[in-house]
Amino acid sequence: MGAMLRFKRETGKEVTDMDGGSLTDICTFLWCCIVSACKADGIPFDMSLMEFADAVSPDDMSEWTKSVNEGSEESDSDSKKKE
Repeated sequence: MGAMLRFKRETGKEVTDMDGGSLTDICTFLWCCIVSACKADGIPFDMSLMEFADAVSPDDMSEWTKSVNEGSEESDSDSKKKE
């Protein structure tokens, strides 16, 4: 939940309104997810969004998006099996 709230605060839009083709949206959401995960686990993460954007490549973001989508497809498949 924290990542979604951070994304809204950073961009002014909901995650559900995210443009999947926008590197800016993908990078921002990835950063939000990392910040929230680190906070939840008590791991320091002190990179600003801009520092993070400078350190990550478009290929990194594509791989992350691909893995998130694969996880989503697996969840959908599991849900359909239960029906």
